[in-house]
Amino acid sequence: MNKLVHSLLLSLALSISVVLTASAVFIEERLEDPAQEERAREISEEIRCLVCQNQSILDSNADLARDLRQVVRERILLGDSDDAVREYLVVRYGDWVLLNPPLKLRTYLLWFGPIIIFVIGLLALGLFIRRKSREAVSETIAPLSAEEQAEIDSLLTPDGDQQK
Repeated sequence: MNKLVHSLLLSLALSISVVLTASAVFIEERLEDPAQEERAREISEEIRCLVCQNQSILDSNADLARDLRQVVRERILLGDSDDAVREYLVVRYGDWVLLNPPLKLRTYLLWFGPIIIFVIGLLALGLFIRRKSREAVSETIAPLSAEEQAEIDSLLTPDGDQQK
């Protein structure tokens, strides 16, 4: 029983340490004003880590993400609005820096690229299947010769019918 309690306490301690470590955001410096810090976090959730590419800078531990988090905080301290901070980053890194880029002529490929690739793949698959089915139809079996037909008929007829 003592081992069971010891094991449970150890697993509880490990679980708590894992949860605390996993939920830690890699923020090196925080703003003194809680409202400004909240704004910085909200903006950072919308900015793509240019190293990780599928994470926000708030979730990334990359050096560039840390630098971008610092830039966001600096812009907020300078009095920029949320949109101004985003625009500041877009001017330097392009629309791709936004996790949800705007729909405009320059970002059509970002928005519709996966759909285009999927449609091209479907068309290629359809053409492949169509070509294979045409090849199968063109390779028709030649008609049987008279000797082959007679041999098949003799095999298919019952023994009693052959004697008649």
